[in-house]
Amino acid sequence: MSRMKLVVGIGGASGAPYARRLLDHLAARDDVEPAIVFSVNGRQVWAQEIGTDPRSYGFPVYGHRDFHAPFASGSALYRHMVIVPCSASGMARIAHGVSDDLLGRAAEVMLKERGKLVLCVRETPLSQVHLRAALLAAEAGAVVMPAAPSFYTHPASIEDLLDTVVARILDHLGLENDLMQRWGSAPARLRAIEGERS
Repeated sequence: MSRMKLVVGIGGASGAPYARRLLDHLAARDDVEPAIVFSVNGRQVWAQEIGTDPRSYGFPVYGHRDFHAPFASGSALYRHMVIVPCSASGMARIAHGVSDDLLGRAAEVMLKERGKLVLCVRETPLSQVHLRAALLAAEAGAVVMPAAPSFYTHPASIEDLLDTVVARILDHLGLENDLMQRWGSAPARLRAIEGERS
């Protein structure tokens, strides 16, 4: 079975727990070959919000200026990437083709090679500049996915809440998962009906 070669970009917005939770789940899979790249600010946010060494996962971690990383070129056949969290400024640079670090270059490669690029944007509120950049990124082929957790599954912990976003990331990468209860399943449907009756 071939393994998906996946770039996990970690940008400089608050929201490193989303990235941590994604890496937790990827570490338990044998169908994915992740590689990690931080932006400069992403590394700082990870240190503040998580505090652990990301190399503990055993995945390769590339420096933000390491353009010798395999996924800096389309010939390495990486065709899947997620940036989580993705800052609004990071999204804007990607939307305008600015690839002055490895994170931006990897995103540029995904778009030019018609790969799957998921931008898990963590910013609020969104200005007109942000919204225009989101539209440009979507028109270029990216999936713009705000880090907006759902509540209809009645998450019982922060991890459950994070998983509602991580599950959607995995969905759009084409990776099957059961991290959250799907809408339309019996318990969710019953809760929705009960809510309408109250």
